This record gives sequence, structure tokens and C-alpha cells, in this order.
Amino acid sequence: MKPIWIVDDDQSIRFVLEKALLRENLPSRSFSHPRDVLQALEKATPEDGPQILVSDIRMPGGSGLDLLAKVKEKLPSLPVIIMTAFSDLESAVSAFQGGAFEYLPKPFDVPKAVELIRRAVQESQREEVAQEQLAAAPEMLGQASAMQDVFRAIGRLSQSNVTVMITGESGTGKELVARALHKHSPRGEAGSNGPFVAINTAAIPKDLLESELFGHERGAFTGAQTMRRGRFEQADGGTLFLDEIGDMPFDLQTRLLRVLSDGHFYRVGGHQAVKTNVRVIAATHQDLEQRVKEGAFREDLFHRLNVIRLRLPALRERREDIPMLTRHFLRSSALQLGVEPKRIADAALARLSQFAFPGNVRQLENICHWLTVMAPSQVIEAKDLPPEVLASPDRPQPSVTPLAPAALADVAAAEGEGATEPAAELPGSGEWELGMALHAQALLESGCSDVWDVLTRQFESRLIRVALAHTKGRRIEAANKLGMGRNTITRKIAELGIE
Repeated sequence: MKPIWIVDDDQSIRFVLEKALLRENLPSRSFSHPRDVLQALEKATPEDGPQILVSDIRMPGGSGLDLLAKVKEKLPSLPVIIMTAFSDLESAVSAFQGGAFEYLPKPFDVPKAVELIRRAVQESQREEVAQEQLAAAPEMLGQASAMQDVFRAIGRLSQSNVTVMITGESGTGKELVARALHKHSPRGEAGSNGPFVAINTAAIPKDLLESELFGHERGAFTGAQTMRRGRFEQADGGTLFLDEIGDMPFDLQTRLLRVLSDGHFYRVGGHQAVKTNVRVIAATHQDLEQRVKEGAFREDLFHRLNVIRLRLPALRERREDIPMLTRHFLRSSALQLGVEPKRIADAALARLSQFAFPGNVRQLENICHWLTVMAPSQVIEAKDLPPEVLASPDRPQPSVTPLAPAALADVAAAEGEGATEPAAELPGSGEWELGMALHAQALLESGCSDVWDVLTRQFESRLIRVALAHTKGRRIEAANKLGMGRNTITRKIAELGIE
């Protein structure tokens, strides 16, 4: 363990803290002047640098607040405890504003001082683990069963170059999935390390989109002073991600179909065919089947792109991932801004988890950026959340889209088979049953071949998570309340990947 650095011009203070830390098996190193601390920091390695810095606030020839500012420039995540007299509370406030972990009033009770230092050590160790996890964090996070299905699909497609269609609401992370598909394919880092090229077809004016996709020859139009390679040529040997494909103009859809058919295209103004070897991954938030019916999207292109379809769930469908994603985005935001990561209180996290997130994961990431900058303290409380979150209802009512009358009749008939009398229902039980029926219908219509397994895993996972939360993680008690054996719940926890 790295040492606790103590800075105080009073030798008796240094002596008392050294002996108290020694009894607790906590190594320490003492300094009498801030200048000596800064010199030691210059020479220190990551292994022998300070775990915690405990500094007096007023010393001859130096200020603890100035030292705090300089140390935070070098080690922004280092917990610093400022020692101060009771009459010096204004300086204590300044210390907190400068990023101090806590202040220790003099004269202090030695056991309480050691307890405070231990708490700072635990926080420092958690921060080190968090930084390691952030450095090794995958591009995509998710423990919800819907996201696990996506991860499994990416794994199954890892050795394939098949065309994939990604659907989902805006902000759900469709480009991240496309990048993961490329990275783990024979064209990505796992194979030939080919390029990944992305283009948002809805963000480029129609007059320029053709040139962006296929390139142009010199003199093809006004301003075309040189030949330009398009995205298909840039992605040769790799993957081309066509985002918001549903907004592509109809005439360009014809050209795209030809490229997908034989791998050849012409630059704008060109007369020589260009051959390209590109894997196409498309994405849309629109209902392409409906666009085909409306005549706005070519049916043959739709079938060409829709070889494998991956649907990304909205964030409101995977609320159990919100705490993990929030902490991840707070750490990454702090890393980008060069500040100490903020922590979020349980009450704030619970309120955030109830928000509907119309902008999905992208909106959550933006909220975490906002909190990193705007939250007044290191611990984010519920009152610190942005206005759009605070303005939302505390407990949003579940929104269930009604089934079509025929489907609803089928569900009712199926429930009525063999029933002798109506069962007593808990409040809201009809809503989740209707929601499950809707989810099952959607899976069946999507061509899913293992609907039973998918729904069973989702049901068991959610039920066990709720029971464990109710018993505060006590597995045996949760098993008893669920009416299952201890070995059964242990096996289910392992099979379902429940933490």
C-alpha cells in the first residue's frame, strides 16, 4: 500500500499521526514544508506516491490551500484532508471548493482522525479500481437481458461478413453496435484491420449525398476541381455504416441496390466502373416495412439490407442498466474534463432511473456531462439533477401499447382455457401480463425461433433480481420467499449472469 503523506510544521502533530497510523498498519511519510511535498511529488513514481495527503492549512512559508491546488493539478483524484483550527472555517470552505476530501479540525481526536484517513483510503482505492475499469471498459455496457441478446448476436456474427440491419430509437447506440460488428469481424481488428466508415444519410443534403457515397470525377459539377473518392471507395476492404438509411432519396436507393448486387459503381461524372469490396451495415429508427408500403423505400433494397436484423432496446426497456451506465458516464466525463469524478447518491440514482429518457443512452450521457459541470458538490443529490428529470413524474406509469383486437381476443381466449374461476390479481398485474403478451407477439413477428427461452430468461432474471433487492442480497432468504431451493437460486444466478 502507498503511504499517507502528512504535512505540518508542528512536529508533535506529525509524531501523533505517524504513531496512530503505524498502530493501524498504515504506512506514512512526513513533511514539514509544502515545498518538500512538491519536490517529492516530482520524484515520486506511481508505486511510491501518496495514497492520501493530510496537510495543515497554515504553515510558515507556505499555505495548505496553495499546496492543495498544486497537488490537484498533478493528481486530481488524490484525496486531500486539510487540517484546520476551529476559528479557520472560512479556509475550510475554501478547501472544499479547491477539491479537498474533508477537513480535520484542530485539536482533533486521534481515533476520529484515523477513521477519517481510513475512509479516504477506501475512497482512493475505489477510485483506482474505477479508473482501471474505465480504461478496460468495453464500448458497450448492459446487463439487461435485451442487451445480452444483442451481445450474443454480435458474437454469433463475429466470423461473418453478412449484411446487417440495426433498428432502434435515436440514441440507443446503433453506431456502437455497428463498430462492434466490424471490430469483431474478419474485416476488423480480429481480421484484416480494414477501415470502418460511417455516414448519416439524413444529415447530408440530397444534392451532395450521391457524391459523398460514390465520389466524383474532376469537372463533374461546378466546384469539382479534383477527383474525389466516395465512402464506398474509402471503406474498401472494410465496413460501410449507413445510418438513417430510411431517409435515403429514392433515386439513390437504386444506385445503392446495384452496388450491393455486384460490387460495382460509377463516380459522379465518371464512365469507368469502380469495384469495391465493402460490407454494408445499415441502421434506422423508422419502420422500413411501412416505408415500403408507402412507396418511399424500395422493397428489393429492403430485402437486400434486411438479411440479419438486430433491434436495440430503448433505455426505458433496460432500466436496470441505468445505474451502471450513469457511473460509467460520470467517470468518462470527468476524465475528458480533467476533474475528479463525481459520485451520485442513491436517491438521485433512483430518481434518474424513473426518468423516461426519450433520447435514450445518448441523453443519459449528456445528462452526466451536465452533472459533471453543473452539480455543486462531489456527491450528486436528487435536487442537483437537471430540470427535465426533476419535472418528470416520480413514478411514471407503464405505457403499454394495446394489442390489435384480434390478437387481444387470442390472448383472452388462451387465458380462459381451463379456467374455473377468476384468479385474484395484484394491482397492475394485468398490465405486465398484457405487456408480456405484446412482447411475445413482437418476438414471434420478428421471426425469433426461441421465444420461450428468451421470455423465460427475462422473467426469471427480473424475478430473482427483485427478490434479492428485497432481501438485500441474502440468497437463502430470497430463495425461501420465491419458493425455490438454495442450490436452485445459486444455479440460476450463475446461469443468468446476475451479480
